[in-house]
Amino acid sequence: MSAARRAPGARSQRRTHAVREATLMSTNLPKVAWIGLGIMGSPMSENLIKAGYSVTGYTLEQDKLDRLAAAGGTAAGSLAEAVRDADVIVTMVPASPQVEAIAYGPDGILENARSGALLIDMSSITPQTSVDLAKAAKEKGIRVLDAPVSGGEAGAVEAVLSIMVGGEQADFDAAKPLFEALGKTIVLCGPHGSGQTVKAANQLIVAVNIQACAEAVVFLEKSGVDLKAALDVLNGGLAGSTVLTRKKDNFLNRDFKPGFRIDLHHKDMGIVTDAARTVGAALPVGAVVAQLVASLRAQGDGGLDHSALLRAVERLSGSPVA
Repeated sequence: MSAARRAPGARSQRRTHAVREATLMSTNLPKVAWIGLGIMGSPMSENLIKAGYSVTGYTLEQDKLDRLAAAGGTAAGSLAEAVRDADVIVTMVPASPQVEAIAYGPDGILENARSGALLIDMSSITPQTSVDLAKAAKEKGIRVLDAPVSGGEAGAVEAVLSIMVGGEQADFDAAKPLFEALGKTIVLCGPHGSGQTVKAANQLIVAVNIQACAEAVVFLEKSGVDLKAALDVLNGGLAGSTVLTRKKDNFLNRDFKPGFRIDLHHKDMGIVTDAARTVGAALPVGAVVAQLVASLRAQGDGGLDHSALLRAVERLSGSPVA
């Protein structure tokens, strides 16, 4: 038989071997329970599915569970059901009260996860909440990492998040392949709570940066400058930033569909100002921006994207607010 006639069979064997290898690789991956399928959690969990992980999810919204199932995941009927057989449990919920609600109690994670499981909390919460959770989980034989993220909805969808982690080196090493399916910059920042401390600093920088960009936008518009051209050239110089790159179109189009809500940034500014007070760090500019975020929220804009800080500057400047 000629080599030409043998080739199709050889290609078929190679394909079969590749499928077998891929199947073997996926079965060696840890089983993941994902709790919280919001703006960030849904695309993040879907990226794990794309990477070959078996993901069982739970949240309170049926449409989010349907989305997970459509992406190839499994929808659980309860939190206990989701975590019972999981090797890794990832939580992505809004704040400390929600983390405590899903972690503790007879129906919570700590009472229903198996001993030896790894709990990765990717929510943005207070450092002390993370420290307390790690201590309580250790008594149940459950390992914990705090691993909040930065990058917003776009970063979650594109799997390019920055992940700041607190916990033990061995647990970080075990979780690293999973993190690599979600983000690009992945750093162990120190012991339990360190990831949350770094995230608080991140949110301080982001809020101040957005505020500065918003003030620049109003200044440029009132000066009669071509705003798009101005933002393009500014972003190419020292004034450029990831914030300006990500939020430029929000400013230009007054598009404040939430990627990260003012309500959540208000929560985060409370975390960083409280934590700074505890350690004796002065945040004079941060404190002002925290009040501007709070003011925007009080005026009914809490559900908008944090780029809506532009609306606060417009009001202060007497400009029309879209």
